[in-house]
Amino acid sequence: MSYSLLDLVALVCFLVCWIGYTSFSRRKAKNTDCIARCLHQHRIHWMNELITREIRVGEAALLANLERNITFFASTTMLILAGVLTLFSQVAQLESVIASIPYTAVPNDAIIQLKLSLLTFIFVMAFFQFTWSMRQYGFLNVMVGAAPIDKTGKNESLKRYAKQMAVVQDQAAHSYNYGLRTYYFSMAVLSWFFHPLLFIGVSLFVVYTLYQREFNSKAVVAITAGMHILDSEKDVSCIDQVKK
Repeated sequence: MSYSLLDLVALVCFLVCWIGYTSFSRRKAKNTDCIARCLHQHRIHWMNELITREIRVGEAALLANLERNITFFASTTMLILAGVLTLFSQVAQLESVIASIPYTAVPNDAIIQLKLSLLTFIFVMAFFQFTWSMRQYGFLNVMVGAAPIDKTGKNESLKRYAKQMAVVQDQAAHSYNYGLRTYYFSMAVLSWFFHPLLFIGVSLFVVYTLYQREFNSKAVVAITAGMHILDSEKDVSCIDQVKK
């Protein structure tokens, strides 16, 4: 009974970590330089450049590469789901394997099935996120194909169209990011098979890791610096056009 209560506390802690971090990162990204915020600005610059080019083979190759990464995770998720569902028929064997590991909590069928159900739910959510991201990149490809050419880069209507393309790409990237987060948190759920206290610790570690990578990593610093460089170049270009 003590382990059952601890399992419940660990599960609540996990859900608070996942839902809480998702809400926190979404709000913080609105006023703090981070990967999501800065990459959105890069996408706007990218789409503004795209409408000025007659040949868009490079853009097509870049978008295809992004879609290929998402397709890999979507197909991998299906394989993982198949493996997790197979474990439901091997609960007794899984229980004996866990019980043979030192320092693990005493397992029982109900708790193991709950853990497997949580893993199944997580990877189903991941599959939905990855496939939705793939669809949105498909929408973006259609918009890129329909985008007119503006060699001068001064057409305001086409600039607004370019921004909408960036918004679609940004939404596709968000879905991809949410899918990747499910993989991070699934690692925490794996630790639950050993002990609820380990589950709590790994859940907190996952939140710390995600925060460091999305807000304080060297990649964020470089992406932010690049965003400011592009913004300054854009301002200089606008000043030059006004002088002319």
